[in-house]
Amino acid sequence: MEVQAGGDRRLAILLSMAMFVLVVDTSLMNVSIAEVVKDLDTTVSGVQSAIALEALVSAAFILIGSKVGDLIGRKRAYVIGLCAYALGALAMALAQGLTAVIVFWAIIGGLGASMLLPAMQSLIHGNFEGAAQKQAYALVGAAAAIAAAVGPLIGGFITTYLSWRIAFLLEDVIIVIVLCGIKLVRDVPYTGERRVDVVGAVLSILGMGGIVLGILVWQEGGEAVGALLAVGAVALGSFAYWLVRRKREGKPTLVDPDLFRAPLFRFGISGQTLQQIALGGMMIALPIYLQMVLEYNAMEAGLSLAPLSLSMFAVALLASKRTARRRPSSIIRAGFALLALAVVALIPLVPRVDSGWYLVIPLMVAGSGLGLLVSQLNNYTLSPITEERVSEAAGVNSAGGSFGLSFGLAFSCTIMLASLSFFFTNMANDSTILPPADKQTVAEVLESDAEVMTNTALEEQLAGQPQEIQDEIIRINTDARPKALQVAMLVPLLAALLGLLLSFRMMRLPDPTPSAATEGMAFG
Repeated sequence: MEVQAGGDRRLAILLSMAMFVLVVDTSLMNVSIAEVVKDLDTTVSGVQSAIALEALVSAAFILIGSKVGDLIGRKRAYVIGLCAYALGALAMALAQGLTAVIVFWAIIGGLGASMLLPAMQSLIHGNFEGAAQKQAYALVGAAAAIAAAVGPLIGGFITTYLSWRIAFLLEDVIIVIVLCGIKLVRDVPYTGERRVDVVGAVLSILGMGGIVLGILVWQEGGEAVGALLAVGAVALGSFAYWLVRRKREGKPTLVDPDLFRAPLFRFGISGQTLQQIALGGMMIALPIYLQMVLEYNAMEAGLSLAPLSLSMFAVALLASKRTARRRPSSIIRAGFALLALAVVALIPLVPRVDSGWYLVIPLMVAGSGLGLLVSQLNNYTLSPITEERVSEAAGVNSAGGSFGLSFGLAFSCTIMLASLSFFFTNMANDSTILPPADKQTVAEVLESDAEVMTNTALEEQLAGQPQEIQDEIIRINTDARPKALQVAMLVPLLAALLGLLLSFRMMRLPDPTPSAATEGMAFG
């Protein structure tokens, strides 16, 4: 391997390609919801459950994935993660039903991401030195930012003019190219504690998994929702107690609880989680609105979402270079304030506009707020962490962000469907046109399976009904969906407002000192 100036640039490019695939993957799903639902003969809530589950699996297992990489070798974990992700993408290209998507894309692909991200972090640290290391981190971070910016456009174009299945096949092509360059990777030996905190690992999975799965089960109308949520809450509390106890006894822990003694790290993790909850909530409500209410195709939906993603990318890039004289906490405060302002503007627009053009300015404001947060939160969180512990801290940071994303996706979708059922049932009961028997049928169907549908799809289902019945149900669907989406947007609004309150607490703390250990680590 040719090594120049502390590292091989070819390897940095391949690592960036791997990161690009990881980030662009979810964007493909979001802008292709309508086509995936149609091709797989499934439901919007089912597809959104798969998206939330993929983020949850990644969050729940990323700390364990980091430890597995320590034990089996970071290079091997990197390869296994890539192969698992490739299997998930291949399953999407060949899937004939939602089950394959959940098993291979959400679960196996999520497990692959949980091994890939921490392994990539360690491999960059071990394969590059000095300025080359900073450049590698910056290149991989830029790949993640570019993927987030252009993902909706790429996904929309391929889905509309080719097929969403082709988009996932192209992911596999990129992964094959990355694997062909595996000889460039030098493994990074692990010399730390090799004992595994099994109980801590189980409790972390039960904690995050119980809460998000409880919400997903509620969304699908299942039972034992309260039990799952209780298991999640108790497991998270037990996890915290277990870590402190193990640390006191001098035994290995899945996560060092002393990390949370640093206020900057603690507040930074909270801000990262709230930012991702807000993003997750918006990235379920907006694509559904564009594709199910305005009936946009994937390309039109991608173009409509572009102001959000492109402004986030541009502002993050500018803010990271031109805000050196401003306090990071003040920039974070401005980011949450802009995000909250944008969501407040979007909520009344949803039932009133008939084109995505009306959303351009609020989406640009939201993207600007998210860009400010992206530019600061990562380094703010990791700034108090020493170099020998930064990999572990980055893993916790990634887990918090992924958990926030999965929670935002799941909770917003659940609130939306519950609201849809409520509004639809009440409107049906208040109707003077629907016969009493039809009102009862509507109520029973929605109680068991509320679902967002386009008016076109609903018209097909109502074929054969009297015209006045068809018109009345279409009217109710037209009025109920925007109201339910407005309620769903309250989730990102609440997250943004909580983040704004948190930023005032951050303002009371001294500014973080830039750390050489975290410089350039803008991904994860």
